[in-house]
Amino acid sequence: MKEFTIHHLDEIREVARRFLDAMDDRTVFAFRGTMGAGKTTFIKALCEELGVQDVINSPTFAIVNEYGPTDDGRLIYHFDFYRINKPEEAYDFGYEDYIYSDALCFIEWPEKIEELLPPDTVNVYLEEQPDGSRRVVME
Repeated sequence: MKEFTIHHLDEIREVARRFLDAMDDRTVFAFRGTMGAGKTTFIKALCEELGVQDVINSPTFAIVNEYGPTDDGRLIYHFDFYRINKPEEAYDFGYEDYIYSDALCFIEWPEKIEELLPPDTVNVYLEEQPDGSRRVVME
């Protein structure tokens, strides 16, 4: 388990760099947290630190956005499953082609497709603290 704290928004890129250093060779990351916890904002910082030049925003209506290439030539798939009602809907757009590729996959609202996640998925918990900071835990 690795833990990071973002005290102020101006620290987010530094925390993103430290998070990336701790990722190892894992490719699927399930970002968990309440609405407004900072999942999309943190994923945006991760993508920027990886060298993505694309506009990075929440794929709430598209379900998946593709970004890249990163500085090392990889693609990133950014998912937001908030609007799906059942895991079977993920099959409709071929989620497995994304998840089981060599691309990095950053998933918001993974609870909606829990049983479809690969066993080596890294869980990332974002929690807003009483002082407004964000706690990021990677398991």
